[in-house]
Amino acid sequence: MDSSQLLKGVLDLAVLAVLKERDGYGYDVVRRLREAGLDEVGDASVYGTLRRLFKAGALTSYVVASDEGPHRKYYGLNDVGRQMYATSAKTWGSFSATMAALLKEERS
Repeated sequence: MDSSQLLKGVLDLAVLAVLKERDGYGYDVVRRLREAGLDEVGDASVYGTLRRLFKAGALTSYVVASDEGPHRKYYGLNDVGRQMYATSAKTWGSFSATMAALLKEERS
């Protein structure tokens, strides 16, 4: 199974989950996703997801000066983003439970 297709379907939720813990800038979000086990996540996919979620009104953003290079644009969840996270997490929980049950039936 192509895991990149699965990732595409849940990247919004994964990004929201990372930002639920604490605000982050683009590469920080990528790094945290990879540390969580999503090794195949691409930088461009995450940056695009951040921009899309921001345009959808789910994220706030602010710029912080960096001593190590250009300023960093941080993103954080707002009320819309927290609601989107809650709804998506519930949907994912239901879907993953259904899939687990189906796969358990196949193993029996």
